[in-house]
Amino acid sequence: MTAPEGHELSPEPGQVNVLPESLSNQIAAGEVVERPASVVKELCENALDAGATRVAIEIEGGGVTLCRVTDDGWGMEREDAITSLLRHATSKLRTFDDLSAIRSFGFRGEALPSIASVSRFRIETKRRGQTEGVAVSVEGGAPPLVEPCGAPSGTRVDVRDLFYNVPARRKFLRAFATESAHVTEVIEAIALSRPGLTVTLERDGRRVRELLRATSREERVRDVLTGWDLIACRGARGPLAVEGFLSRPEKARSGATALRMFVNGRPVKDRALARAVAFGYGSVLEPGRYPVGVVY
Repeated sequence: MTAPEGHELSPEPGQVNVLPESLSNQIAAGEVVERPASVVKELCENALDAGATRVAIEIEGGGVTLCRVTDDGWGMEREDAITSLLRHATSKLRTFDDLSAIRSFGFRGEALPSIASVSRFRIETKRRGQTEGVAVSVEGGAPPLVEPCGAPSGTRVDVRDLFYNVPARRKFLRAFATESAHVTEVIEAIALSRPGLTVTLERDGRRVRELLRATSREERVRDVLTGWDLIACRGARGPLAVEGFLSRPEKARSGATALRMFVNGRPVKDRALARAVAFGYGSVLEPGRYPVGVVY
């Protein structure tokens, strides 16, 4: 049988196989882990879901060499720590009906196994009230090594050599300085979303950011956006309430990247919302210009 001119016959399909778990996790990692900042985001959100009041982030080599997130949350017991590295294992969702009442950041059970499949991964955790912690180490999605450890209550996750086993992904990462900037952006978003959270960032052994617990959104915004003369504005209609801290019109920029928006405590990027904020300035803001600031 010959193919029509200009077309090639598809090769005969092979046997249908079930992908190995390590490979399926690496494929899933492509959706969850784009760069070190993605790792920091997922781990910080897990810390918030665990009731943390303090989160410490350490990165080396732009987060490629090391991403470490330590929290003072509830921690996990031994079996939960092991199970957390299985895909679709979650403590935040049990039935289909639970989907309509999600209050946590994560619920799919994808983050940890995806991260562990493309890094040298170690989690140390101890449940509050327990006398001993547990450490689970995984390298590139291989079977885990489980051992007891001494640890304070809470969780510490080390992610080393990100994408060491997926060179095609690693070569698309940018310079360390660029990756570090993305990590800082994520940390600031986490801090802005939770004013009561204490957040620290160490970069290559040097502390570069420390945001202590704030008593209000305004205090947190002014701690993050230091040096900006921001105007506070508030309004409510029915069940909706808006609170913003925005720059004066003459400080506006050509893009909306410096305008950070949060809905129900979650960071969002939405052109329509950004345009609505700019529209509120009326004629004093040139078309295509956006203020610097934060809107809740």
